[in-house]
Amino acid sequence: MHVATGAAAGALVRSRLGAVVVGLALHALGDRIPHEDIASKSFELRCGAGGVLALAAVRGPFDPATVGAVASAAPDIEHVLRLPRPGGRKLFPSHRIPGFHRPGGVSAETQLLIAGALLGGVLAAGIKRSERARSRRARQPGSPTQVT
Repeated sequence: MHVATGAAAGALVRSRLGAVVVGLALHALGDRIPHEDIASKSFELRCGAGGVLALAAVRGPFDPATVGAVASAAPDIEHVLRLPRPGGRKLFPSHRIPGFHRPGGVSAETQLLIAGALLGGVLAAGIKRSERARSRRARQPGSPTQVT
């Protein structure tokens, strides 16, 4: 869910810096909304990595949608890698405040459905944007793909 919401926000703000800020804020908001965690960490990791790779392939690695996706998912790295924990607490604020991350609420299945729809929409918009750019280049005078 973090990758998809970050990607959607990044596509909307159309700024890499804005995508980082909004992506991090959306991560905290996503943690605050009561939800079930996905039972399989490896499934969650593969889905997130696949989403980011798809965004990078379609929209480019530095596109705001890709940057927003990475920024929104990045705080969860501390759940996978053993990072330093000053004072024994996790680094990202929504991970260290007791009671902030609340269980229950939105089911894992519903989250996957929403994330798929959001990510699919951002990828489809990126494909459409690429096709429009390719079409404009083909119509330019002197273009090697121009039909005469």
